Amino acid sequence: MLLDLLLGDPKWLYRLVPHPVVLIGRVIGMLDSLLNRQTLPRGRRIAQGVLCTAVVVGSFGALGAVIHHLLAELPFGWVLEAILASSLLAFRGLYDAVRAVAAGLAESLAAGREAVGHIVGRDPGSLDQAAVARAAAESAAENFSDGFVAPVFWYLVLGLPGLLAYKAINTLDSMIGHRNARYEAFGKASAKLDDLANLIPARLAGLLMVGAALVLPRASGGAAWRTMLRDAPRHRSPNAGWQEAALAGALGLALAGP
Repeated sequence: MLLDLLLGDPKWLYRLVPHPVVLIGRVIGMLDSLLNRQTLPRGRRIAQGVLCTAVVVGSFGALGAVIHHLLAELPFGWVLEAILASSLLAFRGLYDAVRAVAAGLAESLAAGREAVGHIVGRDPGSLDQAAVARAAAESAAENFSDGFVAPVFWYLVLGLPGLLAYKAINTLDSMIGHRNARYEAFGKASAKLDDLANLIPARLAGLLMVGAALVLPRASGGAAWRTMLRDAPRHRSPNAGWQEAALAGALGLALAGP
């Protein structure tokens, strides 16, 4: 965690070797092209999606086990494992991205829209200043769990195999877990597995936000707790509502609305 906070993702390194998530994405893209045939019946496409999910998660989980075993044989293998694990956390990257939105809004609405476009999935072209700020806050809340709390949780529970398996699950959901004509059937398994993998971490992330709100001077821990318990179950996502509701209550904002 300290390495991630200090270094983030060193761009010079990933110009030399691909980021682990990039490798995961390439495998998913290859299997998507190979298995996701639009002409197949829906049931067959669901089955193909299950196969894709199992292959990706199983392969990278197994890769994590092999890497851990090999590094354990080296005198300072734990240092190399720590560096690899830190590359799979995204707290520093999330902080930098949200700070860039704030800096962009301070400059102009157009700059704020451009910055928030890097961290949200929708077109920011029609967003006003308040909507840009809200989109950044929502993205920060959700990615605090997906990019930091959940990877740390699975690393503590299952070690490097669990961490790589989780990143595979999360990347699968990002790439094929969409509710559209191409992925509704093929991505169903990955979306459900992502919901399951984030069930505990998302709630832990909400509690961490409540805890932070208790000690930060301009936040309300009590409001964060009450809002989280009241509004999290109403969210369209089974997991994202816990962090978003806690952040909304802590800062006195309205998030995740229409």
